[in-house]
Amino acid sequence: MATRLNQTGVMLGVVVTLGIGALYWSAPSETQAKPLLDKRQEEKYAAERNAMVDKYIAPEGITNEAVLRAVRTVPRHMFVTPQFRAKAYVDQALPIGHKQTISPPFVVSYMTQVIDPKPEDKVLEIGTGSGYQAAILGQIVKQVFSIEIVEPLGKVAAERLKDLEYKNIQTRIGDGYKGWPEEAPFDKIIVTCSPEKVPQPLVDQLKEGGKMIVPLGERYQQVFYLFEKQEGKLVQTKLLPTLFVPMTGQSEDMRKIKPDPLNPRIRNGSFETILPETATPEGWHYQRQLTLMEGDAPDSKHFVTFENAEAGRFAQCLQAMPIDGRKIATVKVTVSVKGKQLRQGDSADEQAALVINFFDTDRKPIGLAYLGPWDSTFDWQEVTKELQVPPAAREAIMHVGLNGGLGSFSVDNIRLTVGERR
Repeated sequence: MATRLNQTGVMLGVVVTLGIGALYWSAPSETQAKPLLDKRQEEKYAAERNAMVDKYIAPEGITNEAVLRAVRTVPRHMFVTPQFRAKAYVDQALPIGHKQTISPPFVVSYMTQVIDPKPEDKVLEIGTGSGYQAAILGQIVKQVFSIEIVEPLGKVAAERLKDLEYKNIQTRIGDGYKGWPEEAPFDKIIVTCSPEKVPQPLVDQLKEGGKMIVPLGERYQQVFYLFEKQEGKLVQTKLLPTLFVPMTGQSEDMRKIKPDPLNPRIRNGSFETILPETATPEGWHYQRQLTLMEGDAPDSKHFVTFENAEAGRFAQCLQAMPIDGRKIATVKVTVSVKGKQLRQGDSADEQAALVINFFDTDRKPIGLAYLGPWDSTFDWQEVTKELQVPPAAREAIMHVGLNGGLGSFSVDNIRLTVGERR
């Protein structure tokens, strides 16, 4: 008999009353936004924003009233490129050019909630990107200072925030590793790119008693850490696995562990390594409706089970890896799966499956391959399939779960073998 050890989906954080968002977009309270779109289209986007919060954000543990109100308010469609505007209110990362992405709305909400923003706060953001995270913060705190190292992105974001009349947000082009010393100290610091270690200048610029959230680790294996400054030193709390683009500039020059695109591999494919802080599987990020189970496992002691009763809701875990499609032609994936009352969601792509999404050097999606889909009820079975790798692939993300489908789906012992391109 299998035993439930822990279930993801409820985030650590302060529980407060759920806020109700505004129907129309508005800038921070001290400003008045100029019209952006005709009323009918803006109503459509507002409805999509509220649906996004109700489906992807609030059910997953975001409870801070100010954060929920900000996510319901800020027009994310204005921060993505036109070709991806239709996906603006889906909870996923989207490319914004220059090998950068806009983070999923849940991740933005999570990071904002963790630092517990207050109306009087002065916040430093490292990695402006599209400007969306800065805009969320700008709805809540007194001042935001945001740094972007990629000059074209920084200029576009600055203009966008100016057009939306965020008068409490200042931006600059520069290396975020160095922070913004002339404006220090900061009550909170939020780092939206991943260094291997916390840059010392950011430690120095954090106010005593202040909080900083940083995704730390290797290029494709990262964990959120919350740091609180006490008596001049950082006290750390390890949070959830995650995935961000690297902090470039001085931080990347100092990185000791480099990715190896000729040897992509799955880490913790048997789910035996467990993060003690959260009792969740290490190495897998963006875990949703995932339960770590013990006993009845086809490999060793543990496996994971995804359960979903609401069509379209995420029940998943993800893992990223480097992969060079010029050298690697195929990946042979083997996995053990078990199903109980598995069935399709609202659309044909909402079914239990293991999916690998491939991305090019600019982090644009260029194709996918999959095992499954699976349906009905069945006991443990081992499945193997050889998947083709696009020659332009430079990164891949493995997505395991129900993909919006319904039922109970158990997974264990995921392995990957590469085939060279000849």
